Amino acid sequence: MVIAVLLSLVLSSAPPNERQEGVPIGKGTTLATVKLDEPRGGWSVDRMIMVKGSVSDTTVDPIVISINGDRYLMRTFHGRFERKFPASTGKNIVTAMATNKAGTATAQATAYAQVPVVPMKVVLTSDTDGVYTDLHLYEPTNVSEKDRALDYEKMAHVYWANTASPSGGTFFLNDQGGSFDQPGYGPYLYIHRAPPKGVFLITTNYWPSGDKAHTIGTLNLTLFEGTAQELKRRVNVPLATPGTTQVLAWVNFVDGQKALVYVPGQDPVPSGALWPKNLEEVALKATKSGGGGGDYGGEF
Repeated sequence: MVIAVLLSLVLSSAPPNERQEGVPIGKGTTLATVKLDEPRGGWSVDRMIMVKGSVSDTTVDPIVISINGDRYLMRTFHGRFERKFPASTGKNIVTAMATNKAGTATAQATAYAQVPVVPMKVVLTSDTDGVYTDLHLYEPTNVSEKDRALDYEKMAHVYWANTASPSGGTFFLNDQGGSFDQPGYGPYLYIHRAPPKGVFLITTNYWPSGDKAHTIGTLNLTLFEGTAQELKRRVNVPLATPGTTQVLAWVNFVDGQKALVYVPGQDPVPSGALWPKNLEEVALKATKSGGGGGDYGGEF
């Protein structure tokens, strides 16, 4: 009994595992210097914007990148970081933040892009290295809605193993630091420049590796970016069980200028003529399938 009590006291006083404290900070005790080599400013007609630079404290990994308020986590390699992101029409404010024991250092650059408006942008990141928080999109098709009910088996499934979107969406693989299939912080990216009318389903499929037990997945959803109809939603979800598929959000494009968003657990269950009547049924099928399902690919 005495041994059990002593063991309990030791365990309760043990410091928390570092990975449970969110994104790790660098080990340096001197405030880091962050440098952005790109973007260099000025105007561009490229649909992608390069974010490239360095941080003096090479133990800072990942570095935090904010582009117009959307937060990304980027791996660093020997103090260097580099990746392309979809550009927003007009001003793109890029901020790089490096945190170590001395605090947070920042660098900022602004670039302007003459590109069409992106009506739908989906960004999924994780706050833990060594885990998979795979992004899965289910797109509406011309046969996906019948009698105000979604046909889950007819929705187009777009994800890491099937990036070809039938309706023209673009899925960007998590290709930082080598193989796209490398576990890590992400980001997983999906954009659609002309989303079809209908309901999109956004989910994540979680697979930890090694001793990683849990993570916090963060979805940043932006609709009609840079316009008067701009709509942003951020969803944070804890993920702990291997193989778990969790519904993050539904997006209902009513037409080319109007969209509705439903986030389970945050919003009331939608009803009315604009929404299919079987959202909960479809969500259950998606979570039970483990990320698979649909005519355009399953989990392999």
